[in-house]
Amino acid sequence: MANLPQVVPNGVDGILPEVQDSQQPEVSSTIKVLPSNFYDSFLSTEAKERKPSPIRGLFPLEKTPGVISLLAGKPNTATFPFASLQFTTGHPSDPAQQVTLKVDDAVLAEGLQYAATDGITPFVAWLYGLQERQHGRKKGEGWRISVTSGSQDAIYKAVHALVNHEDPVLVEKPVYAGVIPIFESLHCEMVEVETDAQGIDAQSLRSILESWPSSKLKPKVLYTVPYGCNPTGMTAALDRRLEVIELSRQHDFIILEDDPYYYLYFGSAPRIPSYFTLEAQTGVAGRVLRFDSFSKILSAGIRIGFVTGPDKILAAIDSHTASANLQASSFTQSVVVTLLDAWGYDGFLAHTHTVSQFYRSKRDVFEAALRRHLDGLAEWVSPEAGMFFWFKLLLNDDTSVEGDSAHLIQTKAYENGVLALPGTVFLPNGASTAYVRASFSLLEEDEVNEALRRLRVVILKERGQA
Repeated sequence: MANLPQVVPNGVDGILPEVQDSQQPEVSSTIKVLPSNFYDSFLSTEAKERKPSPIRGLFPLEKTPGVISLLAGKPNTATFPFASLQFTTGHPSDPAQQVTLKVDDAVLAEGLQYAATDGITPFVAWLYGLQERQHGRKKGEGWRISVTSGSQDAIYKAVHALVNHEDPVLVEKPVYAGVIPIFESLHCEMVEVETDAQGIDAQSLRSILESWPSSKLKPKVLYTVPYGCNPTGMTAALDRRLEVIELSRQHDFIILEDDPYYYLYFGSAPRIPSYFTLEAQTGVAGRVLRFDSFSKILSAGIRIGFVTGPDKILAAIDSHTASANLQASSFTQSVVVTLLDAWGYDGFLAHTHTVSQFYRSKRDVFEAALRRHLDGLAEWVSPEAGMFFWFKLLLNDDTSVEGDSAHLIQTKAYENGVLALPGTVFLPNGASTAYVRASFSLLEEDEVNEALRRLRVVILKERGQA
């Protein structure tokens, strides 16, 4: 492996958020970025053929001084029954301390009406500030933000913006089950890249790309979940991330950085910079499309996420939104930005630190129960982010035979009162595996112990030891 460049870690577990901010990565304002026409060959036929919205494309002109707009069929705000809105929330540093917040009248008015496709003005501005603080990237560096109905919405639209029917795509093995149907609907060839507890196996990725047939279209995208990966719980190591970025430059693909668990990192080592940060620190930027979500840190039901990346790809995503669902809920955005403005960036980071430590304690409870009930019957690596354990069932004494968890988990474990996911659902080729994914986010300690006790009984019966 070539010598890796020095990078700046962005935050240390256990340190107060304001101290974390002082260690945020710094990216030169003179970084090189890929030109807009670079992405012409990456956009899908669907994206190229989609016509811009004849109405939404003219929305900005309504703000021109002196213009009287007869443009949009917007309902008259006088008919809206919402006169004001306030809600109660916990203080970011002390959730037990209740604070009442009122949505500003102007923000509420924007939130109640049709709004810009990429998000309401104050929310988008807040998100730009967040990305600059957390990832060291500044406006004017060839990227922008668009608010979406959760990150899943953004991923779906990004895939359709970049991938044609039957295109090959690079995915982690195992991969987040939620993207498999997206690629399947396009009849894509999902090329599985090996992973381990340190993330993507760069040698596996390199081997795939260097041995790719010259007569066959090369993959244009690599999908990865680098923090607390769903399902494996792994967090990609720095050297692995740097190698992946280098390979993206050598073999010309875009990294789809799906990072809903970025703020759920609870490891003891400094938090590793994102792909979005690293590409700017190590060379020409513009090959990372980043997906963030508020589902895991504010509320899953608000359905607010956002995508960050090259302007030309974001324009294709926005065009899809304009024809599919017009915009993410501007009403929800007005509520969320009221909360975030009241907290400020330091308050937001204090809240996410509290959330990450909550899941760390949940992780510890689950792992203690694994040791108590499944020691010698399962193998696992302790996750440092997210909310999942990925463990291998030892279904027989012959370690050379992996076994298959599917039948045991889907039938016998369920019949004994335990519901989990067999690892095969995270493998695009549907291969058998002894692995199981279990979520530790909701259960109390007694429920965890009872669930794993029941699973132990099932495994022992399978091994003929009960």
